[in-house]
Amino acid sequence: QVQLVESGGGLVQAGGSLRLSCVASGRTFSRDTMGWFRQARGKEREFVAAIRWSGVNLYYADFVKGRFIISRNIVKNTVSLEMNSLKPDDTAVYYCAADGSDYSPDYYSAETYRYWGQGTQVTVSS
Repeated sequence: QVQLVESGGGLVQAGGSLRLSCVASGRTFSRDTMGWFRQARGKEREFVAAIRWSGVNLYYADFVKGRFIISRNIVKNTVSLEMNSLKPDDTAVYYCAADGSDYSPDYYSAETYRYWGQGTQVTVSS
């Protein structure tokens, strides 16, 4: 059974940092593109960051560039999201996802991803 389990969410003050982690199990994810998405209350799920299997190609939404860093450990089947300079607008449930294929061009689209975690809440207070 494929599972993605996120951790590391919580409450933090504006300007603070959090590190989210996602552990994938149930199959090999070494060739998958891994992504992070978020969904704020009353809003649609949106792309945050993605990383190709090589770990070289990284992609970020404009609103997190320079603040968030995505990384992965293929051996441990984990993907992380380091979040710095957090803002109240970053408050959302953050989801880890895996595309389930060797290559998907539309890394920014939620429809690309086959496997999803349950999400972890991030709350940034002002």
